[in-house]
Amino acid sequence: MNNHLLEPSREMKELSEQLRSVMAGSIEQAGGWIPFDQWMSQALYTPGLGYYSSLQGLGDEGDFVTAPEISPLFSRVVARQIEPILSVMASTSILEFGAGSGVMAADILLELERQQQLPDSYKILELSGTLRARQRDTLTQRVPHLLERVSWLEELPQSPLQGVVVANEVMDAIPFERFVMRGGTPVAVGLSIGSDGQMVLVENPESEIKLPAGIDVGGLAEGYSSEIRPGISPWIHSISEFLQQGMVLLIDYGYQRSEYYRPERQNGTLSCFYRHHQHDDPLTLPGLQDITAHVDFTAVAEAADESELSVAGFTTQAYFLLAGGIAGLAEEELLDDLQTRVETSRAIQQLAMPAQMGEMVKVMALTKGVELPDTFTIHDQCHTL
Repeated sequence: MNNHLLEPSREMKELSEQLRSVMAGSIEQAGGWIPFDQWMSQALYTPGLGYYSSLQGLGDEGDFVTAPEISPLFSRVVARQIEPILSVMASTSILEFGAGSGVMAADILLELERQQQLPDSYKILELSGTLRARQRDTLTQRVPHLLERVSWLEELPQSPLQGVVVANEVMDAIPFERFVMRGGTPVAVGLSIGSDGQMVLVENPESEIKLPAGIDVGGLAEGYSSEIRPGISPWIHSISEFLQQGMVLLIDYGYQRSEYYRPERQNGTLSCFYRHHQHDDPLTLPGLQDITAHVDFTAVAEAADESELSVAGFTTQAYFLLAGGIAGLAEEELLDDLQTRVETSRAIQQLAMPAQMGEMVKVMALTKGVELPDTFTIHDQCHTL
């Protein structure tokens, strides 16, 4: 185990070992090697053992903190960017993918209530039973009078939806393939079992990775390693199939393709998170740590174009929050309370400063049958995709 990580409890270690055994069985059945995305899917989503099946890792006591938990101002801005879309439709729903602790859903509903633009329904697509229970508790405490509007889904809607789809830090958890450049060819990296019986990362020269258009393979040095995420396209397509009219709001760590595959980014963007410790070893504590990589937003835009969705806006989180009026909302919060003023100022810095989340997190709006409100951005960057 990574020496810098806290030792998990015996119960959690046993669960991790159970998952490791399942993974080893899959590798053996596949003939001794499986691609990274298949292994990652098991690490995150194996029922009862995968990281997201029993996730406890949100918030100060968990593995990471998401923007909605840093400050309610984040979700209030999201709600204000959603409100103009809801206002032009007679029947409206919001569908949130992976609602975490439920804090974002509660804050969005409260802000839309203030704006007198509540949706007819708020749907949460959540695969984790643990998180569904936590979300219900949060919403029961925070918005008991609005709970009747909320429902939980375990699969995509079967009937057409009008309204807004929200996915905050969802795409980075879609399994991705890893590759390494060998002799000018991108070779797949996957998992095998080493001589000591432990799982190891192994290149498979017989499994070549097809890289997206626009990547200068000749400019990538020997040993250059990164990732691609083929699952983005079918995921975007599935959203377009049920979204009859409305907007898809995507918020995630990522880059446009020209920035993602820069020659200097020699090791890609793979990151693992365990108890607020970030590292790059995905084989440590399978099932107990998050495994992510940044999003290629050019790939998202390409998928949208192929799925009858318009790429209506693309910007940084900082510009998205500023355009959505976070400064004005902060003034309402501050009043004369010094402690609140300090905490709010610190939260806004974390959300909007370039060295923190402001530049690293991007926001993309995809639309179908509606116009993106002028308030969405003060610095659109669609031309960079």
